[in-house]
Amino acid sequence: MSRSRRYGDGCAIATALDYVGERWALLVVRELLLGPKRFTDLQDGLPGVGPKVLAQRLRELEAAGVVRRRTLPPPASSRVYELTEWGARLDAVVVALGHWGADAPEPSDEPVGADSAMIRLRSFFRPQPDRPWTATYEMRLGPYRFTTRVAGGNLVEMTRGEPHDPPDTIIDSDPDTLARVLDEEQALTEAIGNGRLTITGDDQAGHRLFGAARS
Repeated sequence: MSRSRRYGDGCAIATALDYVGERWALLVVRELLLGPKRFTDLQDGLPGVGPKVLAQRLRELEAAGVVRRRTLPPPASSRVYELTEWGARLDAVVVALGHWGADAPEPSDEPVGADSAMIRLRSFFRPQPDRPWTATYEMRLGPYRFTTRVAGGNLVEMTRGEPHDPPDTIIDSDPDTLARVLDEEQALTEAIGNGRLTITGDDQAGHRLFGAARS
């Protein structure tokens, strides 16, 4: 980060904000928590940021050691951005901020992005050691695909993209509906009833996932 934009405060909190305190920086981190993304995918996930500002923020995060660029192997050969090992440690920070923001006096009614909805599901999930189950889920949120895997009642994987093997359950919805299902107890029944959410395959596993992840 530019030395002129630092806080000049020796507190570790101020040091952290020297690196990720700029507008959009933590939201870029949020968009990379579930795996690498191309620049255009980051733009899609952050529609409120212009391309110049996004490019500048990525340059700053890369220079700070939070983000790195990588070229995927053929046949994709796309250039993507991903979190470094140090950057990935912001995961718990971003999730904690999300829980804090959910209790804001005036919660936002703006649309929710696909990655944001999935991270909400992951952060709300509570292990179920007394009623364990194992299942692989393909989550379809519009054009976006995510893999979620539960083993022994614990959420052990959540990544962007389709599962390598056929999933036990396919959940098809949209980000706003998924977020609402996690927030409201009756929303799952309503979403299934009006067709905003469908569960294909192991229906019981689908309901158990939402039961474990409801806030």
